[in-house]
Order: sequence, then structure tokens, then C-alpha cells
Amino acid sequence: MPAERPSGDLGKKLREARERRGVSLRDISSSTKVSVSVLDALERNDISRLPGGIFGRAFVRSFAKEVGLDPETAIQEFIAQFPLDSVTAGHPFSEQTVDEEALDSDRRAASTFLRLVVLSMPIAAVVVYLTAAGRRAQPAVVEQPAIAAGLSSVQETPDGDGLTVALSVRRECSVSATVDSRRQLEWMLRAGDRRTLHVRRELVLTAHDAGAIEMVVNGVVAKPLGKSGEVVTARLNVANFRQFLLAP
Repeated sequence: MPAERPSGDLGKKLREARERRGVSLRDISSSTKVSVSVLDALERNDISRLPGGIFGRAFVRSFAKEVGLDPETAIQEFIAQFPLDSVTAGHPFSEQTVDEEALDSDRRAASTFLRLVVLSMPIAAVVVYLTAAGRRAQPAVVEQPAIAAGLSSVQETPDGDGLTVALSVRRECSVSATVDSRRQLEWMLRAGDRRTLHVRRELVLTAHDAGAIEMVVNGVVAKPLGKSGEVVTARLNVANFRQFLLAP
């Protein structure tokens, strides 16, 4: 059962505004890509169903905007109603770890990206040459997912083992990740955003719109994580990651 409601009733305001517009929770879910269960939890002030940090506030903003309420005012009411829980509730990892390993991983990710850019330049030159000569591209390389461009040669992490996981999103989506049981990351990604994770042992990845995520593991395109609007948590490690791939 949800905990006793604090003073204020943002959920009631959201529900009444939605009913005035004559739309259902499923209608709002379709337009915002926030699951019906999360929207229902907001209307009932049941924040135990919400993810923590920026995600909960992002869902409040999307809901309020969709039903004609001022998003910033709604967020302030949400924070006032749940001054502590709005930051921590519903998320298994409330403390963010910023340590030397995280900084080192980010530096490695930047270095990998620069190497990929350098490697892609000769390829681009060859493509331009062949186009000018009137040559047609081979059917096998007609089109690859955007996230896979320039990543086919990344088969290992910079340390020579583990996994390199590249993420790209088609539309706005909240993502959380735990790398090797230590680093806890949270992102609100917009269409076209990309993130690269270097994993030695295991990655626990949660996407709040599984159909919006494209993933490449060690240079191989992965299967879709789930359907559009579906909240999915996936565990990838060095033993099982091949089962997530389109091709072994």
C-alpha cells in the first residue's frame, strides 16, 4: 500500500486536468512514452512506482505539459510534496558514485571515440572516390543502424577484455546503468544522444522506453531491448552478452 500522502495533492490536480481534457492515461502514454503504470502512480501520489532523481521530475513535467498545467509549477509542487522521496524513492541506487575509476572510464571513452574518428576518415575518402568513379556500393553494406557506424572494429575494451557497450536513442528516453556493481549512472537522453560504457564484468541497464534504444556490444548490433514504451532491465556480462546480439 502507498504511504500516507503528505500535504498537497499534485496527483489529484493531474487527474482533474486530464479529465477536463477528456484524455485517458493510455493517450498520454502514447504521446509522452511514459508507461501507463507510472502515470497512474503519479495520479495516486504513489512515488514508490517512480524512478529516482531527474527521472521522476521529468515524468511530472511531461504529464503536466500534456494536460495543460505549467510544468515548472508542477515540479515545484512535486518537490514540496515529496521533499526527500522525490529524489530517492523507487531507485535501487540513490547514491551516485563519482570516483577515479569513473573519471578514468570517461577518459577512455573519449580516447576511443577519437580513434574511431581517425579510422573512419580513410573509409570516407574511399567512399567519395568510388562514388566519383560511378561505382555502386555492395548490397551487404547498403545501410547499417546509425549507432553501428564506425564501431564495427571495436571488438574489445581498451584493456583487452570485458565489453564495450554503445547506446543510441531514437527519441527522448530515461536510462539508468550500473557498471561492475560500482558506478551508478542516470541519463535523460534525447533523440540522437549516444553513450559508451566500458564493462569489465557486468552491466545492469534499465531503459524506460525499450523501443527507443539501439545498442551495440563489442561492435555487433544487439537485438531490440523491448517494445516501445516498455520498461526493461537487462543484465549483460562477459558470459551471456552474445545472447543479446543479432549475430553471434
